[in-house]
Amino acid sequence: MSLEKIAEEQRPRERLLRNGASSLSVEELLAVLMRSGPRGSDVLELSRSLIERAGSLEKLSRMAPAELRKIHGVGPAKACSLAAALELGRRLAAESLSSGQVLNRPEESGEFLVQIYRGLRQEIFGCIFMDRSNRVLDHQELFRGTRAAAPVDPAEIFRRALLEDASRLIVFHNHPTGRPEPSADDRALTRRLSEGARLVGLELLDHLILAGPRWISLRSRSPELFEVG
Repeated sequence: MSLEKIAEEQRPRERLLRNGASSLSVEELLAVLMRSGPRGSDVLELSRSLIERAGSLEKLSRMAPAELRKIHGVGPAKACSLAAALELGRRLAAESLSSGQVLNRPEESGEFLVQIYRGLRQEIFGCIFMDRSNRVLDHQELFRGTRAAAPVDPAEIFRRALLEDASRLIVFHNHPTGRPEPSADDRALTRRLSEGARLVGLELLDHLILAGPRWISLRSRSPELFEVG
């Protein structure tokens, strides 16, 4: 149904003010952000076309402002509003991995991380720094690369960990292809990091691979990579 055919009190903005943002569908939330549609169509039609063009909300979150502007009805202001809102969502997810939180299981960090990094189109590598009680001190994106790889410097990882006064680490990287299976390079890097961490008085707890909404734990998949003699 087009916006003009909906009673004023049932329109997205009015319902959001009355019932909160959670009461709106994805299309309606996009309509509130976009505010108006192009001449000849309304904002709900524009919202539907955004989702149809991208294929899903997740894929929409991967689109750069320049790509969004190629969609009929999306000018610079609308593209910026949408990109900013999606980025705020990612940053809110990042803050939810708060300082002082205890992480004892892979699931506790994996679910947070996929919410933050699932829309990226290039590979990144990061680290969660923790104390001896598995309390989070900080988490940082350390390296950013291409769609195929991100250069990783183990010495820089350990330097950052020591600056954070960390005792334990969880490293993570994403696979923009959407396939979480570890490569031979992923496994070799995990072994090197585990051995190097031990040499400087740190412990590598896990290496998580993120792929869209999925993730895997190399500690669970290949515990021998963490066995340091």
